[in-house]
Amino acid sequence: MRKLYIALMLCMAVFAHAQVVINELDADTPSTDDKEFIELKSATPNFSLNGYVLVLFNGTGSNANKSYYAISLNGLTTDINGIAVVGNALVSPVPDRIFSNSIIQNGPDGVALYLGSTSDFPMNTMATATNLVDAIVHDTSDADATELMGLLGVAQQIDENGNSQGTSQSIQRKNDGTYEIKTPTPGANNDGTGFLYNGLTITTAALTYNEGDVFNITFTSQTNVVADVNFTFSLQNGSFDTSDYAANLSVTIPAGSNTATRTVTLIDDAVDDGDELAIIKFGTLPAAFNRLNDNIEIRVIDNDFTTLPWGTPLNPTFGNVTSTAPAGYYDSLEGKSGTELKQAIQDIIANPAVVRAHTYGDIEYILRDADQNPLNSNQVWLMYVEQGRAKYKFQSTASNVGTWNREHIFPQSRGGFADGTSSLPDGINIWAPTNADDIMAGHGDAHHIRAEDGPENTSRSNRDYGSDYNGPAGNQGSWRGDVARALFYMAVRYNGLTLVDGNPADNIVGQMGDLASLLVWNDIDPSDDFEMNRNNIIYTWQQNRNPFIDYPDLADYIWGTQSGQPWFSSLSTGDTQTLQVGLWPNPAQNVLNISGISADGQITIYGISGAELYKSGFSGNTAINLNLSSGLYLAKIESGGQSVVKKVIIR
Repeated sequence: MRKLYIALMLCMAVFAHAQVVINELDADTPSTDDKEFIELKSATPNFSLNGYVLVLFNGTGSNANKSYYAISLNGLTTDINGIAVVGNALVSPVPDRIFSNSIIQNGPDGVALYLGSTSDFPMNTMATATNLVDAIVHDTSDADATELMGLLGVAQQIDENGNSQGTSQSIQRKNDGTYEIKTPTPGANNDGTGFLYNGLTITTAALTYNEGDVFNITFTSQTNVVADVNFTFSLQNGSFDTSDYAANLSVTIPAGSNTATRTVTLIDDAVDDGDELAIIKFGTLPAAFNRLNDNIEIRVIDNDFTTLPWGTPLNPTFGNVTSTAPAGYYDSLEGKSGTELKQAIQDIIANPAVVRAHTYGDIEYILRDADQNPLNSNQVWLMYVEQGRAKYKFQSTASNVGTWNREHIFPQSRGGFADGTSSLPDGINIWAPTNADDIMAGHGDAHHIRAEDGPENTSRSNRDYGSDYNGPAGNQGSWRGDVARALFYMAVRYNGLTLVDGNPADNIVGQMGDLASLLVWNDIDPSDDFEMNRNNIIYTWQQNRNPFIDYPDLADYIWGTQSGQPWFSSLSTGDTQTLQVGLWPNPAQNVLNISGISADGQITIYGISGAELYKSGFSGNTAINLNLSSGLYLAKIESGGQSVVKKVIIR
């Protein structure tokens, strides 16, 4: 009897395992790979997928035949047609389980269904036939991954581009167990048979609203309903709760109709909550209905932002923010020169007993504070494009249009620290020790990483500054000194990084240019309140400062006109804005008047790229004749050991 029982159980187990197959795969979708999915089908409806796991395998490369992702199917049950779908949030109908965009590789790779759990398949687990239920090896016009096919017992590799329709197609299993390539049918039988759901869609007129706005949410079914259909929805998400809106969350689509509307009032609470995210989400739907979309994100813009008492880099202020460097922080630099001075700076900013290294994931949160727009606490300031952008628009998908991301001023590829730290944030209190040889820490060093417009970050790429990269068309150069001082910091903080004249070859790791331009930029775009505040915030995280923000003219003592001279902080010209001078008319034509200075002085005119175009001495109130084409210029006036930089427009 016992042997019969065991045999019966084994037969039942084999039968259960055999009745689930991979029914459809869409591994390569148009544009940003945000509609990828894997569809499973059971021989019987309402079949529990507890104890199953999907595992994705590499087909080529150094990790060939090893896993790169695993998806638990616990908690899922196939529907009345025997179907369950896992995929991206934009797949329609909405998958039963969501995973991030661009997860499934295009191939040649494999997707396998196993009995087991994700813990059985950690990253880089070798493909195996043990507990294997079903598998597909797929590609997009690639050579066969024959070794992976053998490990998974697959006789044929399926080409998703097999009908020459490109990324708009999917791989679909036919009833005879073979495959065909055609238009995707997620959530439905591939042959068009079976129960047809009435799909529901959520729509709004916009995806961004201000506090105090009133807007409608429309719920629409594919076909008119034969009886009243009742369901609920929710809006809450994190800090966005019932104190932020008023709405009736119960919906009825009346018999004979296919639509219903609910009105939402966003409450203007006069509290600075920051921009918040409401998520429109279906509640449980009646059995005959499914979700064609869901989790619709509505951004609520808070009109109660705060401002800071200093200017943006485009309209800088000086002297409102003071350094938070501890007393004596720079004392060891006094009287030193040349290589000894440079080493003394490194001993401070790379001190392994003090300085902390954080992850690239932490940088997003550091920049939200350090690069905050002084005019709006809900925005970051974008360096090259010289404008604010909402903090919530941080790039989270493959598309960077309209977003901000993290710009490495010393490019990752040229610094030799690409992907040197984790992309996961772990907060200010979790850090690693570091030193001057820890080049990988440069990947997450906030002193040279800035918030930037996504497309402009891509445009800059890994180019040198100066003649190679001068920012987008029309920019006023408010970022140039910031860039120079960030690169000065990097060249001292990390062994192996240097600044050179001209534009060194991209493949020479550790070199950046153009040093001559950077020294000019440091001079004509002095450290301002925005930059000092940034230095102070980063110091709370990393426990080191950028000395070239606290003392900009240190750069001249290492690379510039004061090279070899002993440094004394008392000689620093950190107070660049005490010189009171007028330039008029502005805009000017051929003549520019200088007023407000009674002693001898010198004026230097620079182009927006930093090139010196004119230099002349003067005494007292003076009119100078210029022969410059129309455009924006920078005028540096020096007198009595002080200096000021002003913008000049020539008509």
